[in-house]
Amino acid sequence: MNQVEVFEEIDAPPDVVWDVLLDFESYPSWNPFIRSIEGVPVPGEQLRIRIDPPESRAFTYKPEVLAVEENWRLVWMGRLGVPFAFDGYHEFHLEPIAEGSGTRLLQRETVRGALVPLLFDRDEIARGFRAMNRALKERAEAQIVA
Repeated sequence: MNQVEVFEEIDAPPDVVWDVLLDFESYPSWNPFIRSIEGVPVPGEQLRIRIDPPESRAFTYKPEVLAVEENWRLVWMGRLGVPFAFDGYHEFHLEPIAEGSGTRLLQRETVRGALVPLLFDRDEIARGFRAMNRALKERAEAQIVA
């Protein structure tokens, strides 16, 4: 399976992390990997997402939102062209830790399709996820202090 998983422990409760994650309008000011998201996080809706991977060219794609479970899970599926050419299933999971005062964030991408060997760079995606997760951590923790 072609999958990347990156975890981050955040010293803020899941509702604060969730608010940062879903504040798409602020992404350009803090997010080094997903530079923008346009649209609403509602199952069945299409988002317009601009990705700026480390050491690679930026690109925009239009995934469909599959699941939104408040303070817990956001999932979308993107596709390059026809089904099974290059399909990407992207997930964010928030898990409470430290008796509700902290959050364990998981960002995961699972890809499949004929073009995966040509287009999927596991290391590049992992670097982008780590950068985004750290920036999300900083932003969420700063809101607790404020």
